[in-house]
Amino acid sequence: MKNTYETPLNSRYASPEMQYIFSPDRKFTTWRKLWVALAESEMELGLPVTQAQVDELKAHIDDIDYDAARRHEERVRHDVMAHVLAYGDVCPNARGIIHLGATSCYVTDNADILMLRDAMRLIRAKLIEVMRRLAKFALEYKDLPTLGYTHLQPAQLTTVGKRACLWLQDLYMDLTELDDAARALKLLGNRGATGTQVSFLSLFDGDGKKVDALEEKIAEKMGMTAVFDVSGQTYPRKLDSRVLGALSSIAQSAYKFAQDLRLLQSFREIEEPFEKSQIGSSAMAYKRNPMRSERICALSRHVMTLVQDAQMTAATQWFERTLDDSANRRLSLPEAFLATDAVLELYANVADGMVVYPKMIGKRVMENLPFMATEDVMMEAVRRGADRQEIHERIRVHSQAAAARMKQEGLESDLMERIAGDSAFPMDHDQLATLLAPEKYTGRAAEQAERFVTKVIQPILDGAEAVDMGEIKI
Repeated sequence: MKNTYETPLNSRYASPEMQYIFSPDRKFTTWRKLWVALAESEMELGLPVTQAQVDELKAHIDDIDYDAARRHEERVRHDVMAHVLAYGDVCPNARGIIHLGATSCYVTDNADILMLRDAMRLIRAKLIEVMRRLAKFALEYKDLPTLGYTHLQPAQLTTVGKRACLWLQDLYMDLTELDDAARALKLLGNRGATGTQVSFLSLFDGDGKKVDALEEKIAEKMGMTAVFDVSGQTYPRKLDSRVLGALSSIAQSAYKFAQDLRLLQSFREIEEPFEKSQIGSSAMAYKRNPMRSERICALSRHVMTLVQDAQMTAATQWFERTLDDSANRRLSLPEAFLATDAVLELYANVADGMVVYPKMIGKRVMENLPFMATEDVMMEAVRRGADRQEIHERIRVHSQAAAARMKQEGLESDLMERIAGDSAFPMDHDQLATLLAPEKYTGRAAEQAERFVTKVIQPILDGAEAVDMGEIKI
């Protein structure tokens, strides 16, 4: 249908894999699997549930009648009960034991945790793939001198590969945050209306050990090992805040990378991939706009704002629960993952195809290197017998004159020519030229880049499989 709103996260940005994790099919089949796990575990612990009823439930996990669920919800005004009734329609023999002892959050919250788990696994795999591609780029260009900037003003030299390691280190920190958040995932379990498990205690005639065993069995059947020790009706919404915080961290790093690349592309030093038939501007045919990097920034900004939803929800839950979290979480959790997924797809594509222009980088280096080399000029002049204070003053005067010539007249720097023509300096032009090798001014940049990639990043990459990130839609 083209006459209703559709989210561009589905139609333009996020991968099919991430879209499936948050799809209705995945959500409601997970609900049914949780109802199966509940019924089967209750049967195993002696409640009046039969194997035939469990088998009937298992046989109808996937054949969800969404129209029937919709009709039921229009009547009962409750989404979980609507799906209980729709499940019972196709499982008439098991209708009476579906959802036995449970509240709505048994299926909604436990299913959400399982979806978060799988979504985080997908994000982790894609994050590592971005790191793999950046690491390759960093090693390839670890020795290439480039201008370093502070305050967006030329500072000392670094290398292209060392700068890539700054982007890479951000992602390494994000991976740590993501893994920490993933380790914090626990099922809600079967807790009841206020988290006291009183309904299940009643079912088992006051036997708390069987209530614990029920929870353990359900967790095992759903592929989880941990359940929250205490809860209200819902799992702690602090967990959502923590998970979205990890996604926000990834978005911050991606934004930093993409913004840096947009600046470098404006300098004509490094460009993002540009397709053969790609159009940069509808009006200016010559343009090569960094549209993928701009899209990374746009989507990353959205992720960074969504974490505020989770923070506010965690802060405003009243006592054992309130329902103002529900509508918000239906938006903020899926959108944060879909947008982060799209960001990483774009990031991987850009990192794999960045175009480096060494001659342009070298030209910009040499425009600024004479100013950076003045300290070495001064030390060499003093070594040859000149007065340090006099040389310092002469360099100051010549530097300001050369800079004024560049800014006011648009000419190239003539700083070294000025110094070579000044009798206060005991060096000629050729001798000064030996001080202008860019490699002399990159410090340990290449060494740092190689050490970081090989010692810190490579062991992580060696333990992970490569991911096919597919093609990015333009």
